[in-house]
Amino acid sequence: MLNNEVISFYGWWQFSVCLFAFVALLSIWWHIGKKQNDFGQVWLALSVLCWSISGAFEIYFIETDITSAFVVDGWRSVWSLLNSLFILLALPWFRYIPDPIRHIIESKYWIYIVGLPFLFSLLPTVTRMVSGADLTMINELDVYYAIFTLGFLGYVLWESFLKRRLKALAFLSLVCILITLVAQFYKLLGNEINLTLFSAIFKTTLIMIFFALALSWVKELAENVVPGSNHLHLKLLRNKLASGKIEHLVFLKGFPGAEKREVTLTPALFELLHKFAQRRLSDDEWLEIKPKNYAVSGKTFDINDYNQIKRLLVALLDGVFGGGNWSTEHHQNPLKTALFEMSEKRDRKIRLKIPKDNISL
Repeated sequence: MLNNEVISFYGWWQFSVCLFAFVALLSIWWHIGKKQNDFGQVWLALSVLCWSISGAFEIYFIETDITSAFVVDGWRSVWSLLNSLFILLALPWFRYIPDPIRHIIESKYWIYIVGLPFLFSLLPTVTRMVSGADLTMINELDVYYAIFTLGFLGYVLWESFLKRRLKALAFLSLVCILITLVAQFYKLLGNEINLTLFSAIFKTTLIMIFFALALSWVKELAENVVPGSNHLHLKLLRNKLASGKIEHLVFLKGFPGAEKREVTLTPALFELLHKFAQRRLSDDEWLEIKPKNYAVSGKTFDINDYNQIKRLLVALLDGVFGGGNWSTEHHQNPLKTALFEMSEKRDRKIRLKIPKDNISL
């Protein structure tokens, strides 16, 4: 059994450290995430706040000499369940979700998938707290819900760090999940000394992982700034594979934090970009777009439909930033401005804006 001094120390530590982490995570969101309407970090901050409130309850129980197991354990379970729920609610906001579970997390039923088990775990716990009855297995319900949470969280954290090329943090996140699982097993065994020790360790490591995740997000935002035309380098390459198939590659250089970005295009889109590059290197730099409802025969236009340019932009954006990880305002419009230039005479002519010295065919 733990003495009151140890419980009081652990309560004050949990209350103060987790409260500070909550405010810090919320501050990062306030300065960055709020502008992008991304509330994932808010849910993660609220999950950490649950630990802080749980620590405050530990202090309250000690100072008021409340030692009834069903009250103390009941409130611990309530805040543990809320912590797990908020983490699960944060997952749909993650930028990188593994494909095998993406359709589950991003579905409209996700709130029911995580909410119903939460209610089935919470209601018996509250019943026990009110009645004081010693109901079998109630104390373990928050553990099962936590294990359910850790499975999803570990998988998503692993994918998030790997996609941002942070392999060391990906492995550290798995170590953190493993430590948290060990703490849950000690909770099932009722070993209070080891449980307190592992609880302090896993809460600290998980908070650090949350901050690492936030900083990796900031790093990605900084790297995904579209450079201006003068800083953008373009290289087009046809590569013949061993199978005999031709691979159409585009290399874009100039993005912060990366040597170059490689994009694979369809033959049609590659030929369109190649035409833009060839014209830019020649004396006649401009390509003419066919007018809408043009019915006169005998004239050939360089571009039959403006949508061809739009499809080219979308393909480049998907290759550079990943499908679904770019926005019109922050990525598409800046890349369009950096790559293309319309004629001032408004005669449906367009050319590549990148300097000739930055183009390689």
